[in-house]
Amino acid sequence: MNTTQDYTKMMQDMMGSFPMDMSAYQNSFKTYAAFGEKFSKVALEAAEKSNEISSKWMKDTLAKMGDIATVKEEPTEYTKAVSDYATAQAEMNAETVAAFAEIAKKVQMETVELMLAAGKDAQEDATAAMKKVGGEATSAAKRAAK
Repeated sequence: MNTTQDYTKMMQDMMGSFPMDMSAYQNSFKTYAAFGEKFSKVALEAAEKSNEISSKWMKDTLAKMGDIATVKEEPTEYTKAVSDYATAQAEMNAETVAAFAEIAKKVQMETVELMLAAGKDAQEDATAAMKKVGGEATSAAKRAAK
């Protein structure tokens, strides 16, 4: 009568012959968690600055609208008030767009720097892990050959 092999036992024995050190994986996780924190900081900083710009733009717009809403003596003064408002609004819009562009440019530069650093660190982590695994596999194979 044929007996079936216990594949679970065979896999456990095989995996026991090649022990794994999880510290390389833990170090990689810590590295990527640190990069996640840095990326989050960049995004939150940009959101905060964008909110400040939007808030300032809205306050300035409402202040300028107050000039339009005041009672004027002559009808031509209304025309002048609206014209002044439109001119001021165009200037504020240009300044606001430029401020948003500066934020976007800064975020882009910081993101590229972080991505380059992340790639370099990932390569170093992978190289270190492969060297360690390769050394452990070699020593385990030598022990198994004895």
